[in-house]
Amino acid sequence: MREYITLRERPERIGQAAEWFHSKWGVPAGAYRECMEAYWKGETEYGWYLCLDGEAIVGGLGVIENDFHDRKDLAPNVCAVYTEAPYRGQGIAGRLLQWVVSDLRAKGIAPLYLITDHTGFYERYGWEFLCMVQGDGEPEKSRMYIHR
Repeated sequence: MREYITLRERPERIGQAAEWFHSKWGVPAGAYRECMEAYWKGETEYGWYLCLDGEAIVGGLGVIENDFHDRKDLAPNVCAVYTEAPYRGQGIAGRLLQWVVSDLRAKGIAPLYLITDHTGFYERYGWEFLCMVQGDGEPEKSRMYIHR
């Protein structure tokens, strides 16, 4: 059975979540853990949202100040959006995206931003293309989206 949680609700999952995101994006697990622990301790409202299938993490995303791009004025950023391949096309990422927008809006945090190379996916969930941004160390620019 699928369950949607935040790491503030289930801090015992922080280690597992940090390793899971690391395995998907290559960012050091320690960097994820640091952000996740700051959220759990209430130092930030920029959170971490997961979809579980039993004990397994099958989808997730986070919110950070800046997702490694040159537009430091566009914050906070939804980051590390990922759904395991066998679970894609089942609405998991969409549900997580809608949840993070409503959760942060309820805390007075809006708009949200994200960078991606995808086209056509985020638009289905109310995101709008804003501009192109230069990712840190990236040869090509990426698409920046906003959710107002």
